[in-house]
Amino acid sequence: MKTTDRRQWLKTIGLSGGFALMGGLDALALSTGPSSFKPGDIAKLNSNENPYGPSKLVRKTITESFDIACRYPSVVYRELIQLIADKEGVDKESIVLTGGSTEGLKAAGLTYGLNGGELIAADPTFQSMLRYAENYGGLVHRVPVDQQMNHDLEAMAKRVNNKTSLIFICNPNNPTGTLLDKESLRDFCLTMEGKAMIFSDEAYYDFITEPDYPSMIELVKEGRNVIVSKTFSKVFGMAGLRIGYLVARPDIADRLKASVMAMTNVLAIEAAKTALKDDDFYKFSLAKNEEGKKIIYKTLEELNLRYIRSHSNFVFFKSGRHIDELNAAMKKENVLVGRPFPPFYDWCRISTGTIDQVEQFASALKNVLG
Repeated sequence: MKTTDRRQWLKTIGLSGGFALMGGLDALALSTGPSSFKPGDIAKLNSNENPYGPSKLVRKTITESFDIACRYPSVVYRELIQLIADKEGVDKESIVLTGGSTEGLKAAGLTYGLNGGELIAADPTFQSMLRYAENYGGLVHRVPVDQQMNHDLEAMAKRVNNKTSLIFICNPNNPTGTLLDKESLRDFCLTMEGKAMIFSDEAYYDFITEPDYPSMIELVKEGRNVIVSKTFSKVFGMAGLRIGYLVARPDIADRLKASVMAMTNVLAIEAAKTALKDDDFYKFSLAKNEEGKKIIYKTLEELNLRYIRSHSNFVFFKSGRHIDELNAAMKKENVLVGRPFPPFYDWCRISTGTIDQVEQFASALKNVLG
């Protein structure tokens, strides 16, 4: 979905009232997720996956692509790169195709963490890049989030020194689901990009509920020292297919390509081509995600539990119990919730899942904490 179309879609549905347009959600339900799920089954809500995907159109594409599965990805990836470049409004030389956005994160961690490079990141945040950089000799400065559970940009800026090679920003942040003020983020990037590379992880960008919120790809277009990661894992429901991409200035993209090891595969590439054109499923995923979050919010409010209003497909809430204890108790109720995110051991991250799964979570949490 093009950015302008997405903005209009978000404005139309409001994301604060019902979903009455287009005949309601049923009109968008081209895929209904795990139809066999029933009460008592395990609700897997611990990995921020979209269980409604891949869409029916994507599944059809995958089965029709088996004849070229014997070929190397280089046969088919150029068309996808052009589609992505057109979607993001950049030249194809700015696109780096990866095996999920995680490979892109690790490629950047390797590129900027080698030879003692220093990285700066919020804490807690998504760790793949940071741990990979540390594995190769990089030093990571983890800066605690502020009282609102958001990136403390001022504190992060103070940690920059002449050895800083990259500043990592996960926005919306995982696991907190918080979103940085768009003006503050842009000002931070413009101030810092002359001192270090800025990496903006936008895995959850599609779920942002502010219609005019900009991607930092806008700074890439300006020729800034900025890298942006995107993925097909979340809103498109293709986590198991492992495909994502980076967007960066061509010279930066070339440097990152040298650190990509696995890339992706033919079936994922063909699936991604179709996913980019499947606006109905994209809208369906966004609407179902909002429906699931409303159930989670209502449950947490009934239990008088603090939570962070989320711009993602998960919710971070304060359970008041150590996460290991809560995990064990919820597992007995056939619900899997998020892993520990130190230092917030009495907080829990819960993915939206299908509506049936979210309702099972609501019931289970009331049993455990109520």
